[in-house]
Amino acid sequence: MKKILYYFKIWLIISKNSFLNVIHQRLALAIFLVGKILRFVFFLAFLYFIVNSAGTLAGYSSHQAIFFFLTFNLIDIVSQFLFRDVYRFRPLVASGDFDLILVKPLNALFRVLMGGADFIDLVTIPPVIYALIWLGQSLNPSYFQVLMYIFLILNGLLIATSFHIAVLALGIITLEIDHTIMIYRDLMSLGRFPIDIYKEPLKGILTYLIPVGIMISLPTKALLGLVSPIGLFISFAVGVTVFVISLKLWDFALTKYTSASS
Repeated sequence: MKKILYYFKIWLIISKNSFLNVIHQRLALAIFLVGKILRFVFFLAFLYFIVNSAGTLAGYSSHQAIFFFLTFNLIDIVSQFLFRDVYRFRPLVASGDFDLILVKPLNALFRVLMGGADFIDLVTIPPVIYALIWLGQSLNPSYFQVLMYIFLILNGLLIATSFHIAVLALGIITLEIDHTIMIYRDLMSLGRFPIDIYKEPLKGILTYLIPVGIMISLPTKALLGLVSPIGLFISFAVGVTVFVISLKLWDFALTKYTSASS
């Protein structure tokens, strides 16, 4: 527990420094924030009109389809808020500054994974949570379904963490991280809609091989009462398995790292 509090205090200090750097660029901050909000609103309107015109989306009503989209946004925004430093990892490896992180008495993975929260994404998280609560009430879930939804959201964030750790590991092995993180972003975007809209074998690939469906679609399905106990068990097992594999990949990547001084 003391170690968790220790790292939490360090994260707060690093995030504070990151916030101070961002706040000095007020114009860029305002433009970027307005852009994110407009993108969210336009896609939400697009989804609403598409579902209303078609009647349903893969059998889901407009409210249910929008809830899928909001769940995607919650997991996507929270992961960007926590792991924004992953996008800045490549220069550390290319310049040799990663050596300075490895020699410090701090877990290197923690430092490069959570090296500074993104203030812009922090601003957008509360409205998404409010919209989820407001819209979720209209779906009339039971207390158990709400609890499973929360646990599966946490499981989705665990899988998102695993993806980011894997991207960092590949960044050490190949020195290529920009394209890898964009591939992850593209795969994530497939979860904006219910995974049921895709045909096999793509549906199976996105559910089990690249667990976008488990990460994003399954929480909403659990809230709607559409997930069996076996499905819940499999989803949590996949989350833990993917996380363990990502840690193993990170350890392997460190053995392949060549420092600037070697």
